[in-house]
Amino acid sequence: MHVPDGFINAPVSAAAGVVAAGAVAVSLRGARRELDERTAPLAGLVAAFIFAVQMLNFPVAAGTSGHLLGGALAAILVGPYTGVLCVSVVLLMQGVLFADGGLTALGVNITDMAITTTVVSYLVFRGLVKVLPRGRRSITVASFAAAVLSVPAAAVVFTLIYAIGGTTDVSIGKVATAMIGVHVLIGIGEAVITALTVGAVVAVRPDLVYGARGLQQKLKLKVGGELVDAEPAAAPAPAAVSGSHRKIWITGLVTSLVLAGFVSFYASASPDGLEKVAHDKGIDKKTKEHASSDSPLADYGVKDITDARISGGLAGVIGVGVTVVAGSGIFWALRRRRTGDAASTEVTAERTSV
Repeated sequence: MHVPDGFINAPVSAAAGVVAAGAVAVSLRGARRELDERTAPLAGLVAAFIFAVQMLNFPVAAGTSGHLLGGALAAILVGPYTGVLCVSVVLLMQGVLFADGGLTALGVNITDMAITTTVVSYLVFRGLVKVLPRGRRSITVASFAAAVLSVPAAAVVFTLIYAIGGTTDVSIGKVATAMIGVHVLIGIGEAVITALTVGAVVAVRPDLVYGARGLQQKLKLKVGGELVDAEPAAAPAPAAVSGSHRKIWITGLVTSLVLAGFVSFYASASPDGLEKVAHDKGIDKKTKEHASSDSPLADYGVKDITDARISGGLAGVIGVGVTVVAGSGIFWALRRRRTGDAASTEVTAERTSV
């Protein structure tokens, strides 16, 4: 659902850019509260994984494909504020390096694909977790429902933005019907990917899943006919925890590299939901050439490499690498900022007490 340059006029694109910039600023502050020693390393990996899976277009209807948006997955794994940043990093890398999604439309894409999907999915997820029985299965079910609703929500937001600032004269009713209809189908694919990924992480390390915090209940023992809380188990050694984090991170990175570098070659070549609707309804009549169309990685291929498999695979590997480095750098900086703020607060408190 990457909106190219020319779909939305300049004033509305600029307004969306302001909204996106404000949301990113708020998310930068909010992410400092979400990121800790567990989620900070995972956040950069989540961004890279979303980049990789977005290369895997899957067929949803005759001549139409879809791909992961990633807002629900990111919000549930690392938190809603950090989730907005994860998807925004992906969109920035795609727009600048791969000519995917217009640069003047970057604000529109962040508003639609990062903010809308993250906010809607996390609200649905939290609402369901509160009413469902506590357990890993409920986390997976809530993840599925949150993801499946987030995609048509993004389609609705795009339709509203187009209604305000579309550059072509097309019936909004027709656009809404087509966009929502196809993205309901894409949402099912999004939900399957999200539920499988969240379920896999919850199964091995539920403590790494932001949305599963508080999932583990205290162990009860029956003593004298009454249930009492058991003594908490000793915390694992720091070295063991660090080693476990490293295994998860390496496994996720290798998976992302394989998906982007190899599996992506077998992805559907059909246009995605927005591209198909835009072509069928005439929304794309004023599409502009991308400012990065001459990028060495434009259209997810390495320039001057004629073998499509090697070109696309290498571009995918580069994309995963750049995204994980950029994302990890941002999230580690935010994590260090949080640690520094906490240390400053402690020093101030000590001086005050003296």
